[in-house]
Amino acid sequence: MKVLLDTQAFLFFVLNDPKLGSQAKAVIEDARNTVMISPASYWEIAIKISIGKYRLNGSFGAFWNGAIHDNSILVLPIEVRHTSRLISLPYHHKDPFDRLLVAQALTEDIPLVSSDSMLDAYGIRRIW
Repeated sequence: MKVLLDTQAFLFFVLNDPKLGSQAKAVIEDARNTVMISPASYWEIAIKISIGKYRLNGSFGAFWNGAIHDNSILVLPIEVRHTSRLISLPYHHKDPFDRLLVAQALTEDIPLVSSDSMLDAYGIRRIW
């Protein structure tokens, strides 16, 4: 199964945070699954760091490269077809990062690993 991680799920997993849902953790750790991250998550974390809402204990690049490589996570590129989906996406959720992740999950027809139950309004398959 292919899954897309939202930013929080990615951080909870790579930082071994116990707030990660048990089903989400099992799906991410299952070697039979293809686990993906969107570049939207790099952008979201970069913005949070720049405005002082988040800190890393090392360089931004080293964190991302290590977390992705060490956990065999693939990057799901943002494509025109993903952003095209945003045009018709209702505004159940205002966060632009989450909306893009929803558009990617819907376009790719894959589950989104997220704790955000507000995303259910989009008809996605959500794992937590």
